[in-house]
Amino acid sequence: MADNARLGPPLVVGLTGGIASGKSLVGAMFVKLGAALVDTDVVAREVVERGEPGLAAIAAEFGPEVLSASGELDRRAMRSLVFEDESKRRRLETLLHPLIRSRTLAKLEEIEAPYALVAVPLLIETDFGELVDRILVVDAPESVQLERLMRRDATPKPEAQAMLRAQADRATRLKAAHDVIDNSGTIDATRRQVESLHRKYLDLAAQRARQI
Repeated sequence: MADNARLGPPLVVGLTGGIASGKSLVGAMFVKLGAALVDTDVVAREVVERGEPGLAAIAAEFGPEVLSASGELDRRAMRSLVFEDESKRRRLETLLHPLIRSRTLAKLEEIEAPYALVAVPLLIETDFGELVDRILVVDAPESVQLERLMRRDATPKPEAQAMLRAQADRATRLKAAHDVIDNSGTIDATRRQVESLHRKYLDLAAQRARQI
């Protein structure tokens, strides 16, 4: 649970869901309604840019084969490496999560909107849950996730299945959720759910603001 004494918006909602469940779509809908959004996927890319300590730490841990000829992170090579070996994935997370968490907090402190969403793919699996007041899960059947992932990124089926296994299972995510958006239907159906939750979050943010 986030600390009421923190800087930034009075309400922080953790936005999560399985890979290819539609988190980006839902996040964009909230932003269009006026919500603030911190996307930890974007933050994760920032902390491994050339010249950042995160990239140097990765190269030291995994070797130069995860770097491109220009000295940038070879994301495809890194992804293949960690999804084939859970121990390597955990080593990568240990390196990057403190950097991502610190930068995410800094971004939240700059937000003046009534509430903010923090998009965290591995919210359930990590300590990022400590940064949020509520958890919103974007849900879709695993068969739909697999189909979307293979179509979206041209990911081979075995690799796509490994990526799904690397995350908390659907039942675990749903058990942790305060709110759920079913993104297995039409875009309009998803938008209606977002609009309803937006109104709810504005009300909750106003209540929390009065308590601070």
